[in-house]
Amino acid sequence: MRIVIAEDNALLREGLSLLLSTEGHEVVAAPDNGPDVLPALLEHRPDAAVLDVRLPPGFRDEGLRAAIEARRELPGLPILVLSQYVEETYAAELLAGGAEGVGYLLKDRVSRVDQFLDALHRVATGGTALDPEVVSQLMTSRSDPLAALTPREREVLSLMAQGLDNATIAASLVITERSVSKHIGSIFAKLGLPPSDSGHRRVLAVLAYLNS
Repeated sequence: MRIVIAEDNALLREGLSLLLSTEGHEVVAAPDNGPDVLPALLEHRPDAAVLDVRLPPGFRDEGLRAAIEARRELPGLPILVLSQYVEETYAAELLAGGAEGVGYLLKDRVSRVDQFLDALHRVATGGTALDPEVVSQLMTSRSDPLAALTPREREVLSLMAQGLDNATIAASLVITERSVSKHIGSIFAKLGLPPSDSGHRRVLAVLAYLNS
């Protein structure tokens, strides 16, 4: 897989590059500032991009802006965004452009190599990977649209939004996959979404209350 990394912290940037290279991927570019990100993505058209939200020169939302613009220029470009903290507005803005091939992880998660690689793989294959802390904060701050959900449905929704499949959700909650499917159908129905368990549409439930 060909990957572009955008990260201003040299140690983290080199660490990610080494990790991905060791896993058999090719890091085709590694810009360390916001203005260089979009040109690198347009030039290399990678299979996936790993971008820090805040990059020089302003350390505000340069990485996020580059990600959003890149997905306009290259529709469907898989992007995994990294952030030091849960920044609800940034997460909502990134997801508002479509959930397919999008990930938002806290940087602490990068140190857990298996989780990071799993999230990158899910994003690169068109799935979604949201950090559990991001999901938790989004659901807490935007609770009104979820008022009709049962506690169990909220648990299922949280795990869905993280990008987990039905089997993993079932194992986590110690219930059957059939029960998970029923909960998902009920969640979508209560949020006014067509029942569906497939692909990126699993996070439309999250988008429903972000946009409400």
